[in-house]
Amino acid sequence: MDFFNIILYKPLFNSLILLYNFIPGHDFGIAVISLTIIIKTLLVPLSIKSVKSQKNLQDLQPKIKDIQDKYKNDKERQAKEVLEIYKTNKINPFGSIFLALIQLPILIALYSVFRNGLNSSELVNLYSFVLNPGVINVSFLNIIDLSKSNLYFAIIAGICQYFQTKMLMPSVKTSSTDKNADFAKAMQFQTTYFLPIFTVIILLTLPSALGLYWIVGGIFSTVQQYFILKKIKNT
Repeated sequence: MDFFNIILYKPLFNSLILLYNFIPGHDFGIAVISLTIIIKTLLVPLSIKSVKSQKNLQDLQPKIKDIQDKYKNDKERQAKEVLEIYKTNKINPFGSIFLALIQLPILIALYSVFRNGLNSSELVNLYSFVLNPGVINVSFLNIIDLSKSNLYFAIIAGICQYFQTKMLMPSVKTSSTDKNADFAKAMQFQTTYFLPIFTVIILLTLPSALGLYWIVGGIFSTVQQYFILKKIKNT
């Protein structure tokens, strides 16, 4: 816990308060948006690698499917041939997962900040160079209380999650005889719609400040993915 507090909680908490102090009007929502953009900008190099990794894996799916069909009765040979394809094309099959593993601790730390860090008693965790605001007004545009859950934010975050996920999904053509393609399409359907629904359900139980982070981060990532995929397509 000490490691978590020193590496994630305190830096994020202090960054948020620092932004809150400098933003005109001390709008907490604008501070959250600014912090989100900063975090997403710092993660851009990893995001680019993640999107490229997912796109490369999609491009290799026909070859992998051929191997799976060819060696369907020899799982050991099948795994060996698939790994050889990854090695030949210099692809890390877990490259796209790494970004998610990095972002999860950040989400947990932000949850702690939005849940506990907004109390005046937590301001003792401020660094010496960060001005203590005394009291934090946790409203966004003096309308939305970001310390409480918000249905609209949860729904918008789910929509953003849908477009972000949909953009990375390859098109799968199915036929009456292609069971693998049918299975792939079913998996894509579940992924595309399950994640947004799960996002909405989770955010309905969390402070809407986290929902605001999710919305801004989703828009940022969707725009970023668009340009990355466009660049890959043109090369």
